[in-house]
Amino acid sequence: MNLPLKFVHTRIEEYAMQVTFDPREGRGTVVYNLSLIRKEDLEYAISVMKDAFKAGICVSGLVRFIEEGATVGDFQVPSGHCAIITMCSSTLDGVLLRKGVPSNPIGGGVVEIESRVPRRFTHMILYEHTTIDPLQALISQEITSINEMMRRGSGNILANIRQCHMEAETLVGEVIDDLAGSSFSGILDVGLPNTPALGVTVDPQYMGIVALGGTNPMAAIKEGGVYVVTQAIKGLMDVQEMQEILEF
Repeated sequence: MNLPLKFVHTRIEEYAMQVTFDPREGRGTVVYNLSLIRKEDLEYAISVMKDAFKAGICVSGLVRFIEEGATVGDFQVPSGHCAIITMCSSTLDGVLLRKGVPSNPIGGGVVEIESRVPRRFTHMILYEHTTIDPLQALISQEITSINEMMRRGSGNILANIRQCHMEAETLVGEVIDDLAGSSFSGILDVGLPNTPALGVTVDPQYMGIVALGGTNPMAAIKEGGVYVVTQAIKGLMDVQEMQEILEF
């Protein structure tokens, strides 16, 4: 039987409905990304991920490493490799939904950072028009400069945007307050109602919410010339199965 193509915005919405993460309690399931590197590059990868977390360009400092031969979800780590599990920013859509705020995922792209201030999206791929995660595709285009941003405060990083109805503005504020004290630290910008968010137009009576891309650390590792293959929006995981990167 031939299955219909599933566009990314549909995958995000399906996973969002299954997220149970409570930022106040630090418990529940989150959406994760899975990246594959060679075993000999693990020490370097951990070093870059620590720098990325300290620079504030990670969705979360939580991570999980899966050794060769082990299985996570439906994926078995091949010989000679290590899998890195990181939190996906799509977790935010699930947290909003649990608060009673439906979100409409718009797309993922590259954001220009100048003196550590986000300026605008320079590239954008809409979720409704692709079956491949935009950030996954953009990493392969080598148009990020995440290591430069970490060193000098200016560069191009990965981010995504969704929109919520303006009537939910108070609830969105409550969600952001809850997230501020949690392991999710990926909010980059919140636009005003009826106003573009970092240059991306939202629908009338809507407001945009921009989140950091969960694959930013992987893009930084790849910029260093290291082999990395990433599968974004890979699955769901209990957040308590993950550890802070600074503990490694």
